[in-house]
Amino acid sequence: MKKYRSLIFIVSFIALLLTQYKLVMPFVYKVIASDLFLVSSNDQASQIAISTPLTNIAFHFCNDYIKTEIGPDNTVIFPDKELNAWSFGNYQFLISADIKITSSDGITTSKKYACRITYNNGDDQSGINDFANWSIIGVSGLKEN
Repeated sequence: MKKYRSLIFIVSFIALLLTQYKLVMPFVYKVIASDLFLVSSNDQASQIAISTPLTNIAFHFCNDYIKTEIGPDNTVIFPDKELNAWSFGNYQFLISADIKITSSDGITTSKKYACRITYNNGDDQSGINDFANWSIIGVSGLKEN
């Protein structure tokens, strides 16, 4: 048996590769091509920066969230408009803006942040102005490295 150990290993390895190639991957391709992961939404993704009423609302909710993250000891000055806003589709947005933070010491720093936010109710936009219907996925650029 010891003398055939490497041969058994090579044959087993080839059988594993063939199984992967002939059985598993065709099944994976069929699942990907199906409508299993398809999300129908009136909100389409955009590869370029956009400005819509939804991105403006998302910008203001990101700013409100950042105010709570910065804390009461610091003063934050927000711009009137975001630098860039992108739609990922299905009411998911990425907002980018510059803010000025003045600490309690009087030191002012300028930071550029990115905020990923999602509107949870999809095509039903009746509660779009309620922060409870939005989810902040993450904010980057606020913490010191």
